Amino acid sequence: MFNPGARSLRGAGMEFMRGTELGAQPPSDQMLGRPPPPLEVPYTKAKTIIPLPAPEETVLPATDLLTAIEERESIRKYTSEPLTLPEIGFLLWCTQGVRRVVDKTFTLRTVPSAGARHAFETYLLVNRVEGVPPGLYRYLALEHRLAEESRDPGIARQVAAACLDQPHIPGSAVTFLWTAVADRMTWRYGERGYRYLHLDAGHVCQNLYLAALSVGCGVCAIGAFDDAAVNRILGIDGERQFLIYAATVGKKP
Repeated sequence: MFNPGARSLRGAGMEFMRGTELGAQPPSDQMLGRPPPPLEVPYTKAKTIIPLPAPEETVLPATDLLTAIEERESIRKYTSEPLTLPEIGFLLWCTQGVRRVVDKTFTLRTVPSAGARHAFETYLLVNRVEGVPPGLYRYLALEHRLAEESRDPGIARQVAAACLDQPHIPGSAVTFLWTAVADRMTWRYGERGYRYLHLDAGHVCQNLYLAALSVGCGVCAIGAFDDAAVNRILGIDGERQFLIYAATVGKKP
């Protein structure tokens, strides 16, 4: 029998599923006629902005989709070879690239998202990228640029520690860190939108796995992390915005 007061993990999961059933919540902000939240978290820090090469200007080896699907696997060990800026731009575009902004209300991107809400922000832990100093950056998807967040020399160690010291994080060329801005999704769907955030995370990471083959890279998705610690490193509150998924990327051995 379902017990909403149960403290077990199974109880918490069932409580979430019951609480987000259709018809179980009040009207969403969209239903109430409230304006939508911004399409992107504003960038206000007076630090480095790095333009990324346009996807159509990046020449990559042709990759058959069936081959990419057949060869998809998680790879945790990488060479010391750095990624290039065009390769990084390509992977960011494949995972969150904006194809069109519609009425300043929603975006059409290279991945699916419930109601085209696209609630994610992409942070990039850079260890080895040609022309980009190591540090933490955020992808400004609307402009296809990288914005510096931190050049703390210990940032890679901090992120690895927050992800339970998984060794492929400091060993990667880059680590993708996807955060969810909850009200971008709940504006339309209410509490049920939290379900869609987790579905969208799978779409994004699968695109990264498939796209990485074109640039000779391997990927390993990461779902194990100390939520409070990694949110603190990223400078987000853990409620309105929180880490939802991560993945390491590096050149295949």
